[in-house]
Amino acid sequence: MHSLDPQAVVRAQQGDEAERGRLLAALEPVLRAFFRARIGGVPDVDDLVQNTLIRVHRGLEALQKPNRLKAFAMKAALFELQDFYRGRYSARESLYDPDIPPRDPAGVGSAGLRLDLERAMEVLTPHARRIVELREMGYPYADIAETLETTEAAVKMQVKRAFERLRNVLSALVLAILATSPSI
Repeated sequence: MHSLDPQAVVRAQQGDEAERGRLLAALEPVLRAFFRARIGGVPDVDDLVQNTLIRVHRGLEALQKPNRLKAFAMKAALFELQDFYRGRYSARESLYDPDIPPRDPAGVGSAGLRLDLERAMEVLTPHARRIVELREMGYPYADIAETLETTEAAVKMQVKRAFERLRNVLSALVLAILATSPSI
């Protein structure tokens, strides 16, 4: 029996946890090779493989064609790779030496910009604002969807629409500043 045998997939979908574990274990080297071929042997490969396996684990019941498990897993890997390239896996916070204060400790230099961004965020619905804030904190789409009891696709669409709305508001703000500033 092949390790990704459609009958094994059906058994895993029906609740056979041992079979599910064997399927995920069989996918792991394929996914690892996929990521290594694209980004090299960096430590992020382990995270990408793990996150892809989580996507496969969560979506296994919804897989309608058991013979397409590998294709399903590779599509999940592609989504993880896209998130990686978009910066999802980069550090989200700056660490400072406690003995050396940051250059702008109170954020004085960017206070006006922060105020404008806060005002711009007010054009979003509370739901959209919450999604954007969670996303900015580094939460993956799947976790946000689970937290807000919605789908990952709905969360992604909310982010897209929120950024479009923010782009329009901030563009209008920049045009207004340019129109009132004679030196620019």
